[in-house]
Amino acid sequence: MTARLSQFSSTLTVETAFDVLARAKRLKAEGKDVIELQIGDSPFPATHHAKQAATQAVADDQSHYCPSKGLIGFRETIARFYKAEFGVAISPEHVVVTPGAKVLEQFFCEAVLNAGDSVLVFSPYFPTYPPNIERRQAKPWYVPLKQENAFRPDLREVERFLREAPRPRAIILNSPHNPTGGVATLSDLQGLADLIRGKDVFLCSDEPYCHMVWQDRHHTPLECPGMMEQCLAVYTFSKSYSMSGYRLGFGVTHPGLAEIISKLINTSLSCVPPIIQLAGQAALEKDAAERDEVMLKFKRKVEILVEALQQVPEVRVAMPAGTFYVFPDVSAICRRLRIQSHGLALYLLEAADDRKGVACLGGECFGDAGQGFLRFSCAEPDDRLVDAIRFFAEAIKREDRVGKYLDAHPEYRLR
Repeated sequence: MTARLSQFSSTLTVETAFDVLARAKRLKAEGKDVIELQIGDSPFPATHHAKQAATQAVADDQSHYCPSKGLIGFRETIARFYKAEFGVAISPEHVVVTPGAKVLEQFFCEAVLNAGDSVLVFSPYFPTYPPNIERRQAKPWYVPLKQENAFRPDLREVERFLREAPRPRAIILNSPHNPTGGVATLSDLQGLADLIRGKDVFLCSDEPYCHMVWQDRHHTPLECPGMMEQCLAVYTFSKSYSMSGYRLGFGVTHPGLAEIISKLINTSLSCVPPIIQLAGQAALEKDAAERDEVMLKFKRKVEILVEALQQVPEVRVAMPAGTFYVFPDVSAICRRLRIQSHGLALYLLEAADDRKGVACLGGECFGDAGQGFLRFSCAEPDDRLVDAIRFFAEAIKREDRVGKYLDAHPEYRLR
């Protein structure tokens, strides 16, 4: 008899982008030409001084344990960076260093949630939010983001959550938003702060795309009075500095919560490798110009995707306010072909053509509010982006192939 696993492990959901990534890599290995727009990774190399510092740290044998909260020199650099970028004065005691941003979601939930608490999650949502909430036996309270509102948070729904949800305890906000590209304005953040200030409610502000705001500039809730006591702001080097494989991020919050998170790191991860932290420190200190140059290249990639998609009949799409994703409404195509949007995404990869495919994600991967949408990332050369949408426009005309795909995969049939 095999020993039973936990109930939580049996219901665990994951980030679908990595599943589609594996499918795309397998098809490419078999000789298929796949344009990969499925995962939120940068097509650019890590920034110059980050790579130099990592190499030097290896040579200097920076290969031993360090404080769980992070190297003091790195946290001092982050504090200076934060004041310069966002105008919020912090000390190193407000900062905790982590291996990427995802674990901060988990540590936030472990630090603030008890069984039966309610957590507001704006939908579509990043797929790892619900498992981290459910790990604590808390309950997600989903609120839709709508295209007609530029995918910005609706504060009336926040009021309803605070009024009606059983034991409202936390809110998870992602801005700039993955997958929609929506950006919460400073007015939105001030309104949200006014609603929760002084209440026993925490805010997790997930901000990995803080340098990918294409209109105005990025704002953090920590700019709002009183929010340092109730908010954890989350950042990563994966997007701004193309360092996704380094697995480096940091959180900014009040020193008490930062200390609790450092204990959670101590009991699970020990510390982030000093080699990686020194690379991040060099990126913050020396690579701002390179970062900003790359951000302009990302903006142009987004514009190329949007312009190409706007030429496809039955597609509704506008320039996102931020991120390197485009989130077109393809519900009219899905209704015509009788296929779910994630089924449409997999059809483009696997069945639209024998020799070529496009990897992207269906909106269902990000919750019920994503139904009828596709998410395209920009992680390919510019000419391949145009080629991908040209392929998409032709593929949706091949109704015989769609029908055969649905016969083989009836779970994607639109009902």
